[in-house]
Amino acid sequence: MTETTISCVTEDGPLPGTERFTRVTATAAARQLLAEIRADHGEVLFHQSGGCCDGSSPMCYPVSDFQVGDTDVCLGEIDGTRVWISGPQFAVWKHTQLILDVVPGRGGMFSLDNGREKRFLTRSRVLTEEELAALDGAG
Repeated sequence: MTETTISCVTEDGPLPGTERFTRVTATAAARQLLAEIRADHGEVLFHQSGGCCDGSSPMCYPVSDFQVGDTDVCLGEIDGTRVWISGPQFAVWKHTQLILDVVPGRGGMFSLDNGREKRFLTRSRVLTEEELAALDGAG
């Protein structure tokens, strides 16, 4: 996967965790929660589906407990943890960079962030034409 240096800027300045470009990145808070979950559960993965309710949040599962589908697409890795998206959702979101973040609240019913009083949240930004070309060329 090719990475290109970018600056993802919001009204409050650069979004933490977006200094390097990939199809998926994470804020420092998301990386910290991921580290806590991995310490408790070992190797995990994320799956971003397109369902309603819990399914619209990034779900975190033990690698051994989740069957990746034939049409699922791997967007990349966050600290060695793969992030997957359903094929139909990728078709809709292929023009965006997904940014995993953390907010107060309960995680999805089956997601490992549940019960920690904070949960993962997907933010996104539209990729530039140059970034899309670089990704498409990366293969």
